[in-house]
Amino acid sequence: MDMKKFMKATTYAAVFGLVGGLTFEGVNFATEKLIPESNVESDSNSNNEDLEIAQVSTVDVSADSEEDVSGVVDNVLPSIVAIDVTIEQEVSSFFGGSYTQEGQGSGSGIIIGKDDDNIYIVTNNHVVEDATDVSVTFNDESVCEASVKGTDSSSDLAVVEISAKDISEDTLNNIKVATLGDSSEVKVGEQAIAIGNALGYGTSVTVGIVSAKDRTIEGTDSTMSLLQTDAAINPGNSGGALVNAAGEVIGVNSSKFASTEVEGMGFAIPISDAIPIVKDIINSTETSAEEKACLGITGTDISAEYAEYYSMKEGIYVREVTKGSPAEDIGLQMGDIITEFNDAKVTTMEGLSEKIALRKAGDKVNIKFYRLTNGEYKEITKKVTLGKRVDFIKDDDSSTGSDDKSNQEEVSPGDNSLGDNSQGNDKEAPSEGEAPSNGEGPSDDGSESDESDDFGGFGGFGGFGGFGF
Repeated sequence: MDMKKFMKATTYAAVFGLVGGLTFEGVNFATEKLIPESNVESDSNSNNEDLEIAQVSTVDVSADSEEDVSGVVDNVLPSIVAIDVTIEQEVSSFFGGSYTQEGQGSGSGIIIGKDDDNIYIVTNNHVVEDATDVSVTFNDESVCEASVKGTDSSSDLAVVEISAKDISEDTLNNIKVATLGDSSEVKVGEQAIAIGNALGYGTSVTVGIVSAKDRTIEGTDSTMSLLQTDAAINPGNSGGALVNAAGEVIGVNSSKFASTEVEGMGFAIPISDAIPIVKDIINSTETSAEEKACLGITGTDISAEYAEYYSMKEGIYVREVTKGSPAEDIGLQMGDIITEFNDAKVTTMEGLSEKIALRKAGDKVNIKFYRLTNGEYKEITKKVTLGKRVDFIKDDDSSTGSDDKSNQEEVSPGDNSLGDNSQGNDKEAPSEGEAPSNGEGPSDDGSESDESDDFGGFGGFGGFGGFGF
């Protein structure tokens, strides 16, 4: 079984730990170097000139690092926090039906920026997802209430903010913004130190090396390229830091293989990959209903397994393009598959929605998508000026793209909703954890107007609901 499929059969690192008899599992991320200039073009100035963001260090990391890492840890700890959340979880009843139960969870975070008004902490989306209450414990054990600034489910990133006025002067003097390394320059064999709130017991430290780079792992909603380490990644470490021998953050502790046959295989999101997303979240501002942005499509998720099985691209399949919308203006068509929004990977409509929510009408962003032409997917990148949501989407009408996540459907192998003309219906779809069998993917006769017919009414996946933005 290859690594990607094996990952599907294993347990992600529990981000919340084991609290109140509940186990919460998920994946993590972090952030890294000096956040670059935004790619967004807008008439509005959303950048905070007083914002201090974690900087990329230029210190060389010696291959002959000291075995004793206490000095490094002492320097990094003021940048690491523990995050505790209260969530409401739907639980199935023994007698049938379900009910809502309140649960507690814990994860980790990294102080990534601050300004005169707020402290900004990066963690994983799954740490704070659906949380009704969030609190942060700093290194000096002081506790503050926090709020979620923004999330990006596609990358499993979230930013938590705390008002500076709610933090004591002593704590403000104690904490500091993390120093970031360049994860693209990391070498296999370098020392790696994992720091986080393991099992919710408080900050702990484990030491290992960078075992591998660019490990491709299939998560629930997307495929990720991760750093591999043999430093122990324990439940509750999600959102914590993976640092090098110089104390620079190179990744965010994310997941591990959970198997009696495997030891020392933990994973972290490279810090460099998170920067554009984190900056967008931090610099986002509240927008009025009139300013909310819209692209003008209805789409359906194409999972990694589905994409492999049907020889497609992982991303967002465009089911419908709204007439007169920005999407129509740049030539998006039904059957196109969107893979990037403003140079950031997107794989789900939920993720695309979150990215668009950080924009205002009038912002200019790049859209990368693929179009099936003469049997091959051709990459196309266009710059689009986002329109006003109120002009194209009625929020109370799910048929035109409600924000209600229940309208989103992920298509995966085993669904027989493509129609009799879809490729692959004459062979057994792969089961969970089983690699799809090889076979021809969808093809066309070279006519763009007939491309959707190759999927037997693929615009909608045989009646699947859409999700519009």
